[in-house]
Amino acid sequence: MGDTSTTAAALQGRRERNRLRVKNRICETALLLFTRQGYDQTTVDEITEAADVARGTFFNHFQRKEDPIAEWGEQRRELLRQGLRAEGLEHPHGKDTRHTLSRCMSILAGSSQENPAQTKAVLTAWVRAGFPLHEQPYVSGMFTDFIKAEHGTGQVPDTVDTQLTGYLMRDICLGTLYRWSQSPQ
Repeated sequence: MGDTSTTAAALQGRRERNRLRVKNRICETALLLFTRQGYDQTTVDEITEAADVARGTFFNHFQRKEDPIAEWGEQRRELLRQGLRAEGLEHPHGKDTRHTLSRCMSILAGSSQENPAQTKAVLTAWVRAGFPLHEQPYVSGMFTDFIKAEHGTGQVPDTVDTQLTGYLMRDICLGTLYRWSQSPQ
């Protein structure tokens, strides 16, 4: 007989993988429907039907219809972190701040252009759902950290308000992305 702790760990691993698979399927389906027919025109019932899950399963993973949009944002942030890590820019100390911030913008732009229809639809839904007003400004924190790392090195003067600059960089990025999303294809 197998070790019960090993069996329990394997079972727990399988359960977690299955839970994650279902959550991802719901999220992908929601994003697909938001892209095809618009956020306002998509219902939770349509999402669950297309994802082949029960309505309660949706609410086991997401509290509201707009939560898959937040998940989309987290996926984009993870792509940014991975892109920076791949280029050795994850930790900004000793790096060229302008180059690092430029790479951030390029990575974010590239992820938007991979699926422009989805980016446009989800970004519009993100704004309509009020996320810019109440969501944590995660990317501005990254920008702030990059700028802070260069305080006093000559690249960024000590008089620069790093947090304000991080927010401004985020706002520039989002403003540009939003204008792009509203332009005709």
